[in-house]
Amino acid sequence: MELESFNSGKYVKVNMTDIEAGGSRNNAPRMENKYEENQPHRSELIEVIATVASVVFLVITFPISVFYCFKVVQEYERAVIFRLGRLRAGNARGPGIFFIIPCIDNYTKVDLRTVSFDVPPQEVLTKDHVTVSVDAVVYYCIQNPLHAVVNVTDYSHSTRLLAATTLRNVLGTRNLSEILSDRAAITHTMQSQLDVATDPWGIKVERVEIKDVRLPTQLQRAMAAEAEAAREARAKVIAAEGEMKASRALKEASDVIIESPAALQLRYLQTLNTISAEKNSTIIFPLPIDLLQAFMPDLRKK
Repeated sequence: MELESFNSGKYVKVNMTDIEAGGSRNNAPRMENKYEENQPHRSELIEVIATVASVVFLVITFPISVFYCFKVVQEYERAVIFRLGRLRAGNARGPGIFFIIPCIDNYTKVDLRTVSFDVPPQEVLTKDHVTVSVDAVVYYCIQNPLHAVVNVTDYSHSTRLLAATTLRNVLGTRNLSEILSDRAAITHTMQSQLDVATDPWGIKVERVEIKDVRLPTQLQRAMAAEAEAAREARAKVIAAEGEMKASRALKEASDVIIESPAALQLRYLQTLNTISAEKNSTIIFPLPIDLLQAFMPDLRKK
């Protein structure tokens, strides 16, 4: 059984058998809304009319309009063109010259060169509950101009805010000793996180560097005292090791001298020579007992 219904000024036939067989209204054929279908066609018709009118106006005002139709972008720039609010098909234009229709087209220039900015000093609470102030510098460039214009309002401002937040988050998971000694790992982690977050914006983070780490004054004094104490202890250990080595050398020398008494006399003469070279003084030279042994029997007889 078929019924006819009046919808938007037109008759639409509905098969009642299909409705009863389905058992619900979901299986019934959807009544088409002719007004909704006509909306895209009307929008496209308006765009065609506006384009034709702009071209006619362009021809009428020729050659003055030529100066407004042809644009030039540099080697390091790209132009993203919109026509009546819609992104034109294809990639961004440039480098070189490109053509636009002044009345219906507008474009945005995007610089592809590497941009650097300073991250303001951030007060960070480290993992071991120490408050430090850290600042950094970030280098980035735009890889996809279309995403940089369409997907984010202000890619430069958004990247700066994200860099400051990422710096605080990364340093909050590290100890003070790691922040002071292992900056390469921290910067690599920051670069990876920033690169992943800015990829939907068409931005490539090339490099991140930590510029300075500022410690509280009391902590600086405590660390300086600790370092001074460690240096003094190390100096005492080195001096003790030197004395121990010197005593071992003297012991070995004494053992050699005991085995050869003449070596002791030679060492004594060498010492006298050194003393006489420095100052003019009277030197008492003792006669070795060994030389008198030959005369000992005669002395005893007397």
